[in-house]
Amino acid sequence: MAMENVKTSETTSLRRFLYTAALVIATMVLIVLAMPNTEQPRLTYVINEPWISAQLISPGEILIQKDAKQVEQEQHEALRNEYMPYYRYDENIGERQVKAFLEKYGEGSKDVSAYCIHLVAEEMKKIYAIGIMPQMDYSQMLDQDSLTSIMLVTQKEGERCMVKELYSLKGAYEALFTDKRLDGVRHLLQQMNINQYLHPNIKYDEQRSEQAKQDILATIPTNSGVMKQGQEIINRGDIVTEERARMIDSYNNFVTSKSGESLYLTNLIQMCYVMLIVFTFLMYMRLFRRDYLEKPRSLSMAFTLITLFPIMVSLVMRFDPSNVYIVPLCVAPMFIRVFLDSRTAFATHITIVLICSATVGEKFEFFTVQVVAGLVAISALRELSKRSQLFASSFFIFLSYVISYTVVKYLGNNDMTFEALQHSYLCFAANGVLLLLTYPLMFLVEKMFGFISAVTLFELSDTNRNLLRRLSEVAPGTFQHSIMVGNLAAAIASEIGAKSLLVRTGALYHDIGKMVHPVFFTENQSGVNPHTRLQPQDSARIIIGHVTEGLKIAEKNDIPDVIRVFIQTHHGKGLAKYFYTTYKNAHPDEEIDDTPFRYPGPNPFSLEQAILMMADAVEAASRSLKEYTEESIQTLVNNIIDGQLKEGYFQECPITFRDIATAKRVLIERLKTMHHTRIQYPELKK
Repeated sequence: MAMENVKTSETTSLRRFLYTAALVIATMVLIVLAMPNTEQPRLTYVINEPWISAQLISPGEILIQKDAKQVEQEQHEALRNEYMPYYRYDENIGERQVKAFLEKYGEGSKDVSAYCIHLVAEEMKKIYAIGIMPQMDYSQMLDQDSLTSIMLVTQKEGERCMVKELYSLKGAYEALFTDKRLDGVRHLLQQMNINQYLHPNIKYDEQRSEQAKQDILATIPTNSGVMKQGQEIINRGDIVTEERARMIDSYNNFVTSKSGESLYLTNLIQMCYVMLIVFTFLMYMRLFRRDYLEKPRSLSMAFTLITLFPIMVSLVMRFDPSNVYIVPLCVAPMFIRVFLDSRTAFATHITIVLICSATVGEKFEFFTVQVVAGLVAISALRELSKRSQLFASSFFIFLSYVISYTVVKYLGNNDMTFEALQHSYLCFAANGVLLLLTYPLMFLVEKMFGFISAVTLFELSDTNRNLLRRLSEVAPGTFQHSIMVGNLAAAIASEIGAKSLLVRTGALYHDIGKMVHPVFFTENQSGVNPHTRLQPQDSARIIIGHVTEGLKIAEKNDIPDVIRVFIQTHHGKGLAKYFYTTYKNAHPDEEIDDTPFRYPGPNPFSLEQAILMMADAVEAASRSLKEYTEESIQTLVNNIIDGQLKEGYFQECPITFRDIATAKRVLIERLKTMHHTRIQYPELKK
């Protein structure tokens, strides 16, 4: 059995390690893939406004680029003055068309002599020798004053040719009949449909024309000067003029080109950086919150938030870096604070901010502002139980953003104007509005990771809920007992720093299994005890059965797992001592197996479960006291809790002797108040 337990423990540890490793690797890969790794964050500015960033120095020789509109205008002017499109001259087209014309009409006809036909053919040869352009090209060039010439490419080199010296299809057709010797037969020639033998023999050469354009554009310089290495581009507080704006743009392009050349190195550096931050967070968990490493849901929620928010910041930086403060990073520590604890919330927030800082431009101000806002979020939202708390927290977070951002900006530039900060203030306002989504998103987080919030606990502890109302009707004594136990347990939890709302809610449901056989439990009896007609084993089975019956009822009514464990653990693996002792007294010589008299457990494994076990046992036993004096209550509380401690019920939960001593004190004080104990009056001596 011992070997099996060791193997089971080793298997569980291996599974946890593999799950944690997979979670860490997935987190790092997703974050790095989302980072804007192809280019550095571009420095932003506003023309005629002060430069609010640090001094900018040229890292090397950088060409100062001209304004895009200026370059475009110069290129347009150069093309207008120097560009000539290229056309190819094809002499074969003319030869084929003249030959086809003569083959059909060369012999003449009864109306047109062969002589006239040959005159037309000779004229066609002259026209083709000069060249015929497509009608559309010809018309467009005549409409544009800049394109009055073309480069005509024959078998030899290209030659410049005036467009007006060439023929269009319409002009060629009209030129055929200019010879006065054809005046008498012109109308007959027109009926021969001669235009079908006229085709453009000058065609646009796209390849050479585009090359000519590129050659001209290449002569237009895109830069207006050179910045030397170490030269100051702009200093904090300087006004951003048009010339300095071009220098900043040139710097941005230079940095972008350099980062593009070392893409793989950039990815590797980003991966190392994210790995360093994530492993630091894991080190914190190992040192201070080792229990979370053993809870997959806690680890999953933390790493989901650590992955999600850096991805959101990276996406904003890709599209519009000026809106980076819209991303509500404070949602993460608020969730961690509500479902885990404050220290882990701060560690998670620092991890997220450090990762996000790698993608933003102004790293120092971003880190400072986000850390201040995160601390305010953790302090303002200790337990989200009311909607008004969220509104107040959002307001305080917005206020912290505005104050910290303004202070950081004025530290760097005393001449800062309100107009320069106005856009950031609007982003902070949008951030505060998005923080209000924490309330509806809390339900999604609960369902995804199996947590339970204060809001849900308040809903579950409403005694008007169907299940609790049925408990008050079917087993009124049990219902009153549950309320009393809840009050006692909540008082203890408040004193020792446990979750009072959780333990109070667990107390309301811990005995719901008694609804199945309510009359078999003392608090619901009214003078008749059905156990007098049963054997001790049967009575013990019914009493112990309220745990399993309670679990069935809880599952049927969708009670969360964190509440169901109170049903399982409030008796732990203890004995139904009354019936066990009764049976043992009746069978003094028999070796008794106590399994039928023992609760299924498990023993408490959280502080709240241990508190409920103590409060439940003490409250139930206090009803059997014959008199309520300070001595009797103190003796009762000490005997019960010391007995539980001796039986080892608290070995699996993180409760200390100091917590147990505090619990005893609170129980004694509360029971004295509940039962109105009075001091004993002294007797008058005779």
